Amino acid sequence: MPRILGVDLPSDKPTHISLRYLVGIGPTRSLEVCEKARVDPQRRARELNDDEIARIATILDREYTIEGPLRREIQQNIQRLQHIGCLRGMRHRRHLPVRGQRTRTNARTRKGPRKTVAGKKGVKDAK
Repeated sequence: MPRILGVDLPSDKPTHISLRYLVGIGPTRSLEVCEKARVDPQRRARELNDDEIARIATILDREYTIEGPLRREIQQNIQRLQHIGCLRGMRHRRHLPVRGQRTRTNARTRKGPRKTVAGKKGVKDAK
């Protein structure tokens, strides 16, 4: 099981699929990395030797922001939006959808499970 930048890559999958397990690496970027490192993207990750793993790791480290630094950068961007008090920052702070989605229905992923509020009882006629 190859290990790149502190992440264990699945060894039974092709290299270009295994690289997607790194945060910040998607389909296009994983193929780019394989091309730059001169590694066949269809070879299984367990078939990579130490030299190829080292080449992939150096390319990722030198040219791309991934894993820890990327997570930190995203978190700092959200903190900046919250600090300046813009609408997007306020929506982040309130755990609501940020990009204009509706909240009357849906938005359960962002809002979390429903919080039941007691309804009004029927009002009795006072005569």
